[in-house]
Amino acid sequence: MKKVLLIRFSSIGDIVLTTPVIRCLKQQTGAELHFLTKQAYLPLLEANPYLDKIFTIEKKTAEVLPGLKKEGYDLIIDLHKNLRSRQVRTALRAQVFSFKKLNFEKWLLVNFKINKLPELHVVDRYFASVAPLGVKDDGLGLDYFFPKGLMPNTPPKGVLWTIPFLAFAIGAAHRTKRLPREKTIEICKRIKQPILLLGGKNEAAEGETIAQKSGKHVTNCCGKLTLHESAKVIELAQRVIAHDTGMMHIAAAFQKEILSVWGSTVPAFGMTPYYGRQPDKNTTFEVQGLSCRPCSKIGFAGCPKGHFRCMEEQDVEAIVRRAKGQLP
Repeated sequence: MKKVLLIRFSSIGDIVLTTPVIRCLKQQTGAELHFLTKQAYLPLLEANPYLDKIFTIEKKTAEVLPGLKKEGYDLIIDLHKNLRSRQVRTALRAQVFSFKKLNFEKWLLVNFKINKLPELHVVDRYFASVAPLGVKDDGLGLDYFFPKGLMPNTPPKGVLWTIPFLAFAIGAAHRTKRLPREKTIEICKRIKQPILLLGGKNEAAEGETIAQKSGKHVTNCCGKLTLHESAKVIELAQRVIAHDTGMMHIAAAFQKEILSVWGSTVPAFGMTPYYGRQPDKNTTFEVQGLSCRPCSKIGFAGCPKGHFRCMEEQDVEAIVRRAKGQLP
């Protein structure tokens, strides 16, 4: 085995979760490793020392197929397993290993609340796909690599912090995975410790409102930082509060203490913070006993039932106590 192509098109968290496989493949086989992803997620991989080459697409695999065909891959490891990855596999005609996506099992859990999912993290399922190669998880957890020039432990331009501070990643692609604004404000008000709010441009206005209503100890960084700058904030934070999002997985890559808040999705999907065989530093907060949960494997723009109990009934007191370093 001389040259291997790994495929994972999106998204932030899913790509971060492939990093143990990348590392172990390189270290344990010595193969030349290439990675295919979407252009938007290139920053997550561009500084990874275990990758020899990265291909990206904007929308269609046809953008890169001519170049991929010239590489002469011995093996394709499909960690996405969708229509696009199938197009690549068909075009290249190399041997393929892919992971079990378990879509039917997830469908059963979402629609009938029947849990037939194995008690395996998605990283373990990724490793199962490369097990025939003799590749094993080294237990070191996830990786996150910064490009040169972003290594000093200094605040990004325009951001002020007082160490120790807490990072609060308020964003999520779907509304049902995010705490309601008033809940977030209540948590921030009661913590008192300096807090940096993290999120993208879509959360900029929300972050500003939360910061203004929470107090001077809260700084809104939403929409002001690059992905790497947000990751640097997470790396230096004392603790991280995050929803079921990519920021949660980046925090796990830095072995941070995480307060993960779950709404419409559930840990049973196998996407909890992954520490490998390192100490588990995650505390999960979720509303147990709701017959409507999970309502989706990815989330919705609004609660299908209209009550949003999975977030409205979150135990704020327990979150605040844990954020202060106390038991929940």
